[in-house]
Amino acid sequence: MSLRSSMPEIEFWFEFASNYSYLSVMRIEGEAKRVGVRTLWRPFLLGPIFRDLGMETSPFVLQKEKGAYVWQDMKRQCRKYGLRWTRPSTFPRLSVLASRVALMGAEQAWMGAYCRRVMELNFALDEDINSPTQLSPILADLGLSADEILAQAQAEPTKALLRTQTEQARARGIFGAPTFFVGTEMFWGNDRLDDALQLAVGGSA
Repeated sequence: MSLRSSMPEIEFWFEFASNYSYLSVMRIEGEAKRVGVRTLWRPFLLGPIFRDLGMETSPFVLQKEKGAYVWQDMKRQCRKYGLRWTRPSTFPRLSVLASRVALMGAEQAWMGAYCRRVMELNFALDEDINSPTQLSPILADLGLSADEILAQAQAEPTKALLRTQTEQARARGIFGAPTFFVGTEMFWGNDRLDDALQLAVGGSA
């Protein structure tokens, strides 16, 4: 048995348009490696799940008071983790293309770096994350063939894969992001990442 296959694992279900996913994407790789846990990256789309739950958009938009709280909370959380923060001028942003690329990179060494760059594009630089023009420089900076990856990301097999992964999220009972699974145990929200990692290494959550 290889070292990689014998490591405890955490499934990380996240959405590039999700502000609280931003916090987890920026720290999960380092935190998981520190305690010897392998991260299984699971990008998906929240929009179809929200619609299934009877919401046309994020509850942070639908509920004015909740939205006001969340933006103030994000300032606090980003200060806590030492992250840059700019409230997006468009929220939630379309993230379909970024998510398709992430599906292709989920098992690759560049996955964490790619996801962090996309999240910073959205939540630190307030830029579009659904355009080849924006994603191409990120991929090129990582030493990848941007044209090849983006072409594959826009092909029907990858589109279908993202739809399937989003359907799997709904079937697993996911209703928001970030969500973590350790085996069958589900944890929702950035503030539950540490609990999930603790359970993964054999502790109680």
